[in-house]
Amino acid sequence: MSLCILAGAGLLRLAVAGFTLTWTHSIEKTRWEEDWLVSKDGLTLVEARIESLGAGMEPGPDARFDGTWWRWKPKVPALPEVLLRRSDVIPQGWGLCAAGECRRIGAAGETADVVALRVCE
Repeated sequence: MSLCILAGAGLLRLAVAGFTLTWTHSIEKTRWEEDWLVSKDGLTLVEARIESLGAGMEPGPDARFDGTWWRWKPKVPALPEVLLRRSDVIPQGWGLCAAGECRRIGAAGETADVVALRVCE
């Protein structure tokens, strides 16, 4: 399986089994991270974590604080696609880390307002 990143007319294919998506919350200005698996069933959210609590950043009921992060395992089914909408409030967009390499996606100045993540074969 591969992860496809679609932004405007651009397509990037990564042969990975999983990835970490990171961003800064637009109001609280704190870091948020999610670990995802890529499979034939779709994209599965394995773990979410935030550095601090605040408006619009409520962790799941099973969240535990490890001294740095609030961590929990969201209970959501595999998704066929994850859409990320760019915000001028957070111009750096998202970080996507996979196979030991991190890249920026959806940053200000890019032509696409929406980045789609999906499984591709």
